[in-house]
Amino acid sequence: MTNEPGTASLESSSSERRSPLDAVHRAAGASFTDFAGWQMPVRYSSDLAEHHAVRTAAGLFDLSHMGEIVLIGQQAAAALDHALAGKLSAIEIGQAKYSLLLADDGGIIDDLVVYRTGDDRYMVVANASNAAVVADELRARAEGFDTFVSDESDDVALIALQGPDARAVLLETPGFGVDGPGNDEEDFDAKLEGLKYYRAFPATFEGEPVLVARTGYTGEDGFELYLAPERATRLWEALAETGGPRVTPCGLASRDTLRLEAGMPLYGHELSRDILPVQAGLGRVVALAKPDEFVGRAAVEQGPAADAPVLVGLAAEGRRAPRAEYEVFDGADADAARVGVITSGALSPTLGHPIAMALVAPDAAEPGSELFVDVRGTRVAASVVALPFYKRTA
Repeated sequence: MTNEPGTASLESSSSERRSPLDAVHRAAGASFTDFAGWQMPVRYSSDLAEHHAVRTAAGLFDLSHMGEIVLIGQQAAAALDHALAGKLSAIEIGQAKYSLLLADDGGIIDDLVVYRTGDDRYMVVANASNAAVVADELRARAEGFDTFVSDESDDVALIALQGPDARAVLLETPGFGVDGPGNDEEDFDAKLEGLKYYRAFPATFEGEPVLVARTGYTGEDGFELYLAPERATRLWEALAETGGPRVTPCGLASRDTLRLEAGMPLYGHELSRDILPVQAGLGRVVALAKPDEFVGRAAVEQGPAADAPVLVGLAAEGRRAPRAEYEVFDGADADAARVGVITSGALSPTLGHPIAMALVAPDAAEPGSELFVDVRGTRVAASVVALPFYKRTA
């Protein structure tokens, strides 16, 4: 996803992929963008209105372009411990964990969320642009382990309901039950009320399976709902109908400004094969305490070069927002030294001033440091600040 998504033509080509909710989006008047070969809604009304809807009520997102790769078998956990940077064998059934798929040199191939959905079953959720690569890497890294790796991306739709009203809307939406004996709405409500952050449980919607996860990428409380593609339209419409004015359909543009305010990295911007986890502030994600070898371990233990750039937050005044790839300098003069580059930036809808994330030299990364961003030929002052820019209060 780019910081300034464009509106793509609505004409389909043979290489384009479309969400199972495509007809719903078109009926709602969405503008579309090409993202990783998918035609996805970039906005329905305005980026600003959709952003504020998530911060104040609830936003409904179609994330069916994401990849879902399943590992099943007695050694699925061991295979994931070898394949990924985290210790996935330590998570419980119903728990989710953020992790990284590293290259041998420690660079980040993708950032992922892993759900343990059974004793010997895990679902790895990958970014759309990397889904095929992640599936191939997991297959290769699982060789020699008693586990089966299956790319189920085409068999899964993903709907996210995010915002302070998300839980209330989900509780009010008829048709949900728990997966198992009883299967009534009271059991579902009790499960949902007790669901902690980064936890999930199997449920049903109108009798068909759905995985309900309390996860998201907006900085707000919310839920991600995994289900069969043929059931996606019915669920989307039920959530929208139940929520009424509290629920706003949202596109990728608002999702980008939401995650930026929350200081959440985006692959291809803050994360790449050229960046080690510690440079992106993700050293805590790497489980160096686990005893067994994992891909990229030696490089992570060695660490980056002393002058390797690190990720920081920048805040500026005025209305001129830094954008990805704008250069960062240590002074306003023409002879000032270049110290880094913007990875993501926008005029923050919530805070009302420009914010950005940037990769800068370590000696320029101290909070409070004043740097200057070249915004179309003008040096704009920006202060280094701690991430995230925004954090919900409840």
